[in-house]
Amino acid sequence: MNISVILGHPNINSFNHAIAGAVVDTLQSHGHQVHFHDLYQEQFNPLLSKDELSKNASLESSVERYCTEIAAADGIIIIHPNWWGQPPAILKGWVDRVIRSGVAYEFNQGDSGEGVPRGLLKAKAAVVFNTSDTPEGRELQVFGDPLETLWKNCIFAYCGVSNFQRRVFRVVVTSTFEQRRQWLNEVARTIKQVFPDSLS
Repeated sequence: MNISVILGHPNINSFNHAIAGAVVDTLQSHGHQVHFHDLYQEQFNPLLSKDELSKNASLESSVERYCTEIAAADGIIIIHPNWWGQPPAILKGWVDRVIRSGVAYEFNQGDSGEGVPRGLLKAKAAVVFNTSDTPEGRELQVFGDPLETLWKNCIFAYCGVSNFQRRVFRVVVTSTFEQRRQWLNEVARTIKQVFPDSLS
């Protein structure tokens, strides 16, 4: 399978980077073709200009490559921390510029944009891994876990990907080495379950 892996965290020593490493290693060891993007290392420009707003806009070559890749992906994996109940700005900008009309969704003919879109992504599954320093009870009671709604409903379901899984690892700031090791094992198990072995 052709899998796109998108990481949004600025610190290469972060647990997010460790998650990404476990994801990529597991996918490759099971025969998948992996397209890995560390958005900070690639210095992705998250700013959507007015010239890119229209469906048929001329895109920068780098953005065009992201669009082509995500449209062809059989699976999508997103990794990022929970910052203020949102992804880091660089990842939100990636969504703005890449998960676009004509690539990830479209409206039916005669629909000026007020209706329900048709998803275009061919990905059979999407997985989101998040890290958090907020205990689960407080997250649900006080904040309502906005990232679940964002990724599951507002992005992937909107774009036609109904097989969605998300795992939050918490509380990272007080976690032990052994706990993080177990979490990485869970990452590998999740990836093997969602994206079965491609080796013949």
